[in-house]
Amino acid sequence: MALFHFTHVRAGSCLAAFTGCHRQSSNRFQGYVEGEYVYVASPFAGQLETLSVKRGMRVKTGDRLFALECGLETAARDEAERKLVQGKANLEDAKKGKRPPEIESAESQLKQARAALVLSEKEYKRQDDLHTRGVTSAEDFDRARSARDQDQHRVAQLEADLTTAHLGEREDQVAAAEANVRALQAALAQADWNLSQKRQDAPGNGLVYDLLYQQGEWVGAGKPIVALLPPENVKVRVFVPEVKVGAVHPGEPVHVFVDGVGETYAGKVTYISPQAEYTPPVIYSQESREKLVFMIEVRFDTPTAAKLNPGQPVDVTFQ
Repeated sequence: MALFHFTHVRAGSCLAAFTGCHRQSSNRFQGYVEGEYVYVASPFAGQLETLSVKRGMRVKTGDRLFALECGLETAARDEAERKLVQGKANLEDAKKGKRPPEIESAESQLKQARAALVLSEKEYKRQDDLHTRGVTSAEDFDRARSARDQDQHRVAQLEADLTTAHLGEREDQVAAAEANVRALQAALAQADWNLSQKRQDAPGNGLVYDLLYQQGEWVGAGKPIVALLPPENVKVRVFVPEVKVGAVHPGEPVHVFVDGVGETYAGKVTYISPQAEYTPPVIYSQESREKLVFMIEVRFDTPTAAKLNPGQPVDVTFQ
């Protein structure tokens, strides 16, 4: 899943409001709500086929956000699956011996060769007897012996062939077939992943803050389509004068006041900026130090964060 994280940046005019001419109470400071958005995209390009959410909806982990057209990826996945089935069949065939009809044919040839050997043995013995008595010529005797020897070799060859037919392919051929199956499995896994990336689900709970494309539009590879705001990514930025920042520490509890809301929201300091805003260009005089402010971030638990909206002005008091 392709996720892009950005921090929502406010214009410099917002900062001016926090360092205005008038000051509030010594322990109450101005700030605003900030959101760190999660931009959900697909690593592949395609037409936005289905947009399953609307702006302002709240989604849970695993909820479908959108789907891009995926005809090419589906075809590639199906082809990879077919090749894997064929590769597995070839591996099984390599492990087996010859097919039953081929074995039957080899057995039949062996029977014929053995029958021929029986006849040639008899002819050899007859010619041997005649040659001993001087009735037949040496050529007839040699011819009978040669025929007997050829039939013996033929029987031995067919017996070896039949033994081999009952065995599988050679070990190196089986190893090559197994390696081919593993490669095809990897190709199928890649095709499955490519197809899955055309459909993106919510990586966590959150608010659908914005939709950057509409259904039917063409979306480039890696272009965010949905902007989510997880509740844990909601925070408050408050600007504290230089004379006060030394008394603030990470983890310190704070109270946040929102206009029109009777209750206060409890949070904790999670970050104190090491750099001052509105830094004078040359020397830190006593007057210029009074104008320095430091940005402090405050975060909340999930139920509290869900009640705040980015851009909302707030007042913050420290413990």
